[in-house]
Amino acid sequence: MPAAHLPERRFLRISGPEAEHFLQNLITTDIVSMPDGVAKPGALLTPQGKILFDFSIWRDGDGFLIETDAVQQDALVRRLTMYKLRAAVEIAVLEQQGATVVWGEDEVASGVTDSRFDHAAIALTRMPGLVDTGFADGDYESLRVEAGVAASGVDYALQDAFPHDILMDLNGGLSFRKGCYVGQEVVSRMQHRGTARRRLVQIAADEPLPPTGTEIIAGGKPAGTLGTVCGRAGLAILRTDRIGAAIAAGTPVFAGGKPVTVRLPAWSGLDFPSDEQEAGS
Repeated sequence: MPAAHLPERRFLRISGPEAEHFLQNLITTDIVSMPDGVAKPGALLTPQGKILFDFSIWRDGDGFLIETDAVQQDALVRRLTMYKLRAAVEIAVLEQQGATVVWGEDEVASGVTDSRFDHAAIALTRMPGLVDTGFADGDYESLRVEAGVAASGVDYALQDAFPHDILMDLNGGLSFRKGCYVGQEVVSRMQHRGTARRRLVQIAADEPLPPTGTEIIAGGKPAGTLGTVCGRAGLAILRTDRIGAAIAAGTPVFAGGKPVTVRLPAWSGLDFPSDEQEAGS
């Protein structure tokens, strides 16, 4: 089984008698129904419904661990502290530097299962810190592309993407049933009206893709930009209506002048529309 150490990852622990209630009314994830041993995707949104911080979250004894990126850690702590007010909640920064991930056909005994990869039938376990697993080094970035798992900073900019853009409405990171949280009204309206216009897609080419940030053109119109690039495969968040129109017209899609193929992750159950409507299953 392959493994990888992700040095840019950091951990917060949220604990206290009111920790579950505090988080349930703040972030996108339904943590009340979250089982032990499973890491769920989550986000703290702006009031306008865009992703302000993104992370994975899981139960840790009587509290919760939040795994986020090093560049987000300090600002996330400040924002959580601002919302805490007088709640009986403790927010602690853990000493572990980075995270260790292991993947393959089976789960490993320690750590938690990352539910985002489960959707692509990939068993991936996350563990805080640098863990000597004894497994060979693997290519985690290529695995993300294969699984259709987006990462902020490379696939999208914080405060610029809605949860629907990165398929959080489908991967268990966005609840529409648990009640109010920051930005909930906006994302619920997008869900019920079907107004999401961009989606995370997988990109492939017959030769190495151009670099991250390269514009993608569909039917002569810009549809988005390349995100993660791993050789001839990559991820991008694109206008699904423009991709659908290009596919319906038999018009090639280009990235930096190179023809590419575009598909929605199979696990999403989505299809590209052939008109101005959002992709539907």
